[in-house]
Amino acid sequence: MAGSSIRAAGIVGAGLVGSAWAIVFARADVTVRAFDASEDIRRTAAARIRASLEDMAKAGLVDGVDAICSRVTVVDDLRAAVADVDYVQESVFERVEEKRAVSEAIGALIRDDAVVGSSSSGIPASAFTEHAPRRERFLVAHPVNPPHLVPLVELVPTRWTNPAILPWLRAAMERLGQAPIVVKREIEGFILNRLQGALLKEAWALFEEGYASAADIDLTVSHGLGMRWSFMGPFETIDLNAPGGVDDYARRLGPLYQSIAQSRANPRPWSPELIERARSERRAALGQDKLPERSAWRDRRLMALVAHRRSQPSG
Repeated sequence: MAGSSIRAAGIVGAGLVGSAWAIVFARADVTVRAFDASEDIRRTAAARIRASLEDMAKAGLVDGVDAICSRVTVVDDLRAAVADVDYVQESVFERVEEKRAVSEAIGALIRDDAVVGSSSSGIPASAFTEHAPRRERFLVAHPVNPPHLVPLVELVPTRWTNPAILPWLRAAMERLGQAPIVVKREIEGFILNRLQGALLKEAWALFEEGYASAADIDLTVSHGLGMRWSFMGPFETIDLNAPGGVDDYARRLGPLYQSIAQSRANPRPWSPELIERARSERRAALGQDKLPERSAWRDRRLMALVAHRRSQPSG
């Protein structure tokens, strides 16, 4: 690692996630070189980045859109993106074979002191970096989509990752405005997707068994659990939900949650019929052609939430 911060970053995979990562770096005065194997994605990446930044400027989240955009260069080959940068964010498709190939190619090109983080959503880096040159420089740096608006980043090392990288990258991500956590050892799905998976498992089961519609289950989260979860996590939530704190809550409600967990001891896979029911309800509420528009609405709502959080005292 050269210095204590990231001065130049390479983006490999410049689609939705990679473009958002480019914003994360560029708005923090980092020089960015972005590459994608798809000519179509390379051609549209700069416009996508500018459009997102213009929306952010309207929400008061960034200043100087032109200056930020000027720090991002879309390049035509991998070497130009990664050969002389401090940090590489790999964001190619979530397939082991593709990640293995690109990791081996990146590892052969980077400086000896560079660091490579993968946006892998659940595949541990040991599954695709074992044979990469300079494999000790690789780890997972999994963001929440879109990372330029949702700051959490999961840092997950392999058993061969140089341990000095974790404190360096955690501090560097904090300087970028992200909220990094360290996952101490590899586990499928890491932390975020395992937590999300637990909620999804119960949501699908309640929907399948006819206890509530998909819309009402969504409402339970967006207007219930999610209201608190937008500024505190599950342990702090229960610590404040009983007069005596977390241990009092555990005594009062631990048996209930144990009973609920035992009732789902043998989870079933999501069947094609169940998925079709959910798809039918969702498409009745939102047409397929409206998905991009709704995604843009989501991003604007996230921008408003970020702006609100910035206006409040930190907890």
